[in-house]
Amino acid sequence: MLPDLLAYGVRILPGLLLIGACFALARGERDPLLRIMVLIFGFVLIRDAMTPLGFWRLGAAGAIPWLRFTDQAGILLLFGLGTLALTAGVLRLDGGLCSLVRWGRFTPVTVSWGVGGGVLAAGPVLLLSLLTPMAERGGAVAVTLLPVLLAFSLMGNLAEEVLFRGFLQGRLEQHTGAIRAALLSALLFAACHVFLASTVTDVGWPLLAFTLYEGLICAFLRLCSGVIAAALAHGIAIFLLAGALV
Repeated sequence: MLPDLLAYGVRILPGLLLIGACFALARGERDPLLRIMVLIFGFVLIRDAMTPLGFWRLGAAGAIPWLRFTDQAGILLLFGLGTLALTAGVLRLDGGLCSLVRWGRFTPVTVSWGVGGGVLAAGPVLLLSLLTPMAERGGAVAVTLLPVLLAFSLMGNLAEEVLFRGFLQGRLEQHTGAIRAALLSALLFAACHVFLASTVTDVGWPLLAFTLYEGLICAFLRLCSGVIAAALAHGIAIFLLAGALV
């Protein structure tokens, strides 16, 4: 595990140093949009660099995308806790960005909306996947890995939702209508998967179509209920897809 993590760190370090320098210089800007975009670039680097080292695999069975994560539970926990710590650090250090995040209330209704949104996002893909043998869409996942995979999905995708639905959508709402901000958030979310779909992997348009569909669900959950519901939906959707439960 350690050699894999060291190789990953060496791969992303130069990019992170550049992104960190950009963020530091942008701290003096009153408008937080530049800082938000720099953070999104950093997240895309951290996420996409997982692919060549085998920390996750993406593919498509025809027009149906699938994904699987590494079966090393320790790596999944480290990635989940690491992204959670980075998110908490940014929220603590940058009050301007923190003020953009509309969390919503953590209530049974919010949880229901979040879980329902996750099922709605993953459901069509899972149903269509039933037509394809498991071996052709990533293979089975060990039952013992599922609790770790769930924790990783919720922690990692909370970070992504804070970026896109907390910072970005919150900033856009200050300058345009709430519905337009939600649509832009979803479109930019899908656009940030272009390199993952077209150069890092060869999954292509099925991945972009899914991320746009998922992004729309999360963006409107954020509009109606807050970031907590959107993050739950995103995390549950990724868990259902990566867990090979059907």
